[in-house]
Amino acid sequence: MELTELKQLWQSSNDKLEKSLVLHQKNTEDITKIKLQNFIYSMRPIKIFTLVIGIFWVLTLGTIVVNLARYALASVSLFFLFSAGLQILLTAISIWVYTYQLVLIQQVDLSKPIIIVQESLTKLKTSTLWVTRILFLQFPLWTTFYWNESMFENGNALLWVLQGFITLLFAFVSIWFFVNIKYENKDKKWFQWIFNGKEWQPIISSMELLEEVEKFKRE
Repeated sequence: MELTELKQLWQSSNDKLEKSLVLHQKNTEDITKIKLQNFIYSMRPIKIFTLVIGIFWVLTLGTIVVNLARYALASVSLFFLFSAGLQILLTAISIWVYTYQLVLIQQVDLSKPIIIVQESLTKLKTSTLWVTRILFLQFPLWTTFYWNESMFENGNALLWVLQGFITLLFAFVSIWFFVNIKYENKDKKWFQWIFNGKEWQPIISSMELLEEVEKFKRE
């Protein structure tokens, strides 16, 4: 076989190999996009459900508070109004975050560069952490809404020690989670227990998948 034929054969083999690699890369990206789409859209049902429950809760509790403040302010406990009002405020903030997340999910365009998709996933991740922190701030309010003047007038020391301990405990737990719920703690058991579900895991899986694609491209 002549040298020219050998060069042609080598060039032909090299072209076939490059085409095969390009096709493999395209197939990998297509499969990745399908997986990403499944991961991202799998978050929508739980977020829609949570959003509906949140709206129902705000409307129901808000109606009760408004009616009590309008027609029975003299007989209703101010502690209840204060606790319920903060509950409504924190839940309303959570509703806004969930709405923002649904818009983000709808706007994710897998035809765009991977870095843009990663930015959307990062926003989803960050907002998920923040909305969970906000919801944990409600903990102490569940220990104060039933306070009333009678408790102050007729309550004994044991009652207030017990009540104070419970409220401070809930406040401590609430603040601790608010401070410690961050991505750096994602491998800790308590974090995985809280975020073990459709609301969090698809985000992590999507980001890991994108990182694998980026690594594959660099190689």
